[in-house]
Amino acid sequence: MNYGISDNPRHVGLELGYLRTLQCVEATLDMDQKTLKKLVESISNTVKNFKKSEVECLVRLFHSLVERANVRLNNLGLDRNAFGAILHSVFGMTDDMLMNRVFFVFDKDHNNRINVKECVKGLSVFLRGTFEEKLKFCFEVYYLNGDGYICREEIFDMLKNSLHQQSSEENDEGIKELVDITLKKMDYDNDGKISFADFEKAVREERLLLEVFGPCLPEAKLCCPRHKSVNCL
Repeated sequence: MNYGISDNPRHVGLELGYLRTLQCVEATLDMDQKTLKKLVESISNTVKNFKKSEVECLVRLFHSLVERANVRLNNLGLDRNAFGAILHSVFGMTDDMLMNRVFFVFDKDHNNRINVKECVKGLSVFLRGTFEEKLKFCFEVYYLNGDGYICREEIFDMLKNSLHQQSSEENDEGIKELVDITLKKMDYDNDGKISFADFEKAVREERLLLEVFGPCLPEAKLCCPRHKSVNCL
């Protein structure tokens, strides 16, 4: 899917510098304080990686980003294009296939929109998740057909997509060899596909395999340390 993203990652109102300086109070919400407080309480009860004040800030930022992306906010939330633009502009992601899959993982109710609750919950893992949370997140990004396994065909598609981002000279036969090497290394039960148990075991043995099929997490320098304000974004 094409998100209409240019080669220049700057997107008015969404660039990293903007988020670093944005004050939460600048984002106005079309809701009263009582409603906002209930929403923040509700989200805070299910998100452990952000303080309540940070959740409120993210709720405000969500609304502000929506407005600045020129997307009409309704009860359903951000669509794929708007979310893809944010992934690109804020987190530097450029791979359409993986951005689409990150959207899928954030969109827990699978209604093709990301609401504010899904956004904050997703960011809690995306930015401050534990190793175990990020392990599960990456695996969910990588099983393309939603069956809970990463099959040979999916590995081929992801490696081909990732390698073609770097060079157009890699041929299908070379990629097939890489698929065989990958399965040999990660398919511990030899069933021709990678289960979560396979993925977890391989990554625990070699942490660099966490994003083996393409970058789907922000760079470490963009991840907010715990107990720091979300303005570190």
